[in-house]
Amino acid sequence: MTETARTVTLAKRPEGVPGDDCFALEDRPLGDLAEGHVRVRVIWLSLDPYMRGRMNAGKSYSPPVEIGEAMGGQGVGEVIGSRAEGFAEGDIVTGMFGWVSHADAPAGEVRRLDPALAPVQTALGVLGMPGLTAWVGVHRILEAQAGETAVVSAATGAVGSVAGQLARRHGLRAVGVAGGPEKCAYAEEELGYDACLDHRAPDLRARLGEAAPDGVDGYFENVGGVTLEAVLPALNDHARIALCGVVAWYNGQGVADAMPLPAMWRTILVKRLRVQGFIIYDHFHRFPEFLAEVGPLVADGTLRYRESVTEGLENAPAAFRAMLEGGNFGKTLVRVGPDA
Repeated sequence: MTETARTVTLAKRPEGVPGDDCFALEDRPLGDLAEGHVRVRVIWLSLDPYMRGRMNAGKSYSPPVEIGEAMGGQGVGEVIGSRAEGFAEGDIVTGMFGWVSHADAPAGEVRRLDPALAPVQTALGVLGMPGLTAWVGVHRILEAQAGETAVVSAATGAVGSVAGQLARRHGLRAVGVAGGPEKCAYAEEELGYDACLDHRAPDLRARLGEAAPDGVDGYFENVGGVTLEAVLPALNDHARIALCGVVAWYNGQGVADAMPLPAMWRTILVKRLRVQGFIIYDHFHRFPEFLAEVGPLVADGTLRYRESVTEGLENAPAAFRAMLEGGNFGKTLVRVGPDA
């Protein structure tokens, strides 16, 4: 059983886009395996936009990563040592292991996976936190109703791709916004969006008006930036916004040029919009409901998903940076070690 873990730590806090100098790669001792814990060889690491916020100092919905600490994140791995009842070597589990090659975790903080049901890495994407986020946003926050029109930003990302498909399945007209013609074509041809618009187009607002001639009843917000500015005027009275993320502003880019707060606030007022921010941690109790609906759709191929895979833990910082700048296509994963 290995005694060290290859670890990516936070070397310094970023200003803007996190450069390579914000990370350090080192080997750290694991020590003796404690009673009630399992030792895991990490196979897959999930990269998610929320991690950028945890690199900053200051209070948020989750504590910041401290300088010198391992970057946090969910992974999937193989149990290689167990001092916990109910877990044996060879089990495949998921948990918050971090950006590491190996991890020790309390048995109560990991969940066993069945590799026969779906590829194990889907526990980090379509059947994990991103999928649950999409399901909660569509059903619980937007309260989507058949016959309405919903717009989903980052439409081909890990969350947006599921949100659009769920909206379509429940009878909504789904309009996606994504970055570039390849992603837009995938959204329409593979994910089933009624239309998908390139957020880089100079006439995005006009194109949105054509794609949603009856206005927009629900907006699944993952991005902020120019997409938000285009969607706001198209929202119908009493429309709902599920505020999941604002990745366009995570690195500080475009903040100075953003729509003035008074204009945005007035739009919310006169259109009587309901804007609800949500953090998926508050909704984990709905995970069984989510799996009951979405699990069979993934198993039979009805619900499509795509993954962007980077090989090697040492390449996680570059993959993370690319994801924040829109360079990923679907769920962003790092293959840390060989499949079991």
